[in-house]
Amino acid sequence: MRGQDYEDVRAYDLDPQDEQALLEAHSECTFIWSNTEGWPVGVIMSYVWADGRFWLTASAQRARIRAVRRDPRVCVAVTSTGSPLPRNKAITWKGTCTVHEDPATLQWFYPRLAAALYPNHPEGQATFVRFLDSPNRVVLEVEPTQRIGYDGAKMARATSEWAGKAR
Repeated sequence: MRGQDYEDVRAYDLDPQDEQALLEAHSECTFIWSNTEGWPVGVIMSYVWADGRFWLTASAQRARIRAVRRDPRVCVAVTSTGSPLPRNKAITWKGTCTVHEDPATLQWFYPRLAAALYPNHPEGQATFVRFLDSPNRVVLEVEPTQRIGYDGAKMARATSEWAGKAR
């Protein structure tokens, strides 16, 4: 890396242990797919990180479900903002999305998501599971294939060092 500018930011990659901590500490991501015209579209969704994959849910009536059935290439972006971790970390994964409708997957996923969103609140979890358990509900499984990580703390340290040398 040359230093003194931000042309090459590969050195600011998110370390694997920080990535794992981020994915486990947070429950919100941006889920991105392509519409029929090829435009990228994204929404904020809740997720569970389990078995090295992102797990999300929506009603099968949603446009994103039709889209991923047509083209399973998606993207998931997670930032540390809003999590208990420092605000300067992010990870983006390209991946392949599978739509699950089988009862076993649905019943496995609902309590996991409820626990992630309502930790230490069993009544809230139970209520949320009841609301999730609807006729058109599907679970999305995103298998990550390519990543882009970012650690702003690394960038801040490098910037501080450059600024100190420039004086």
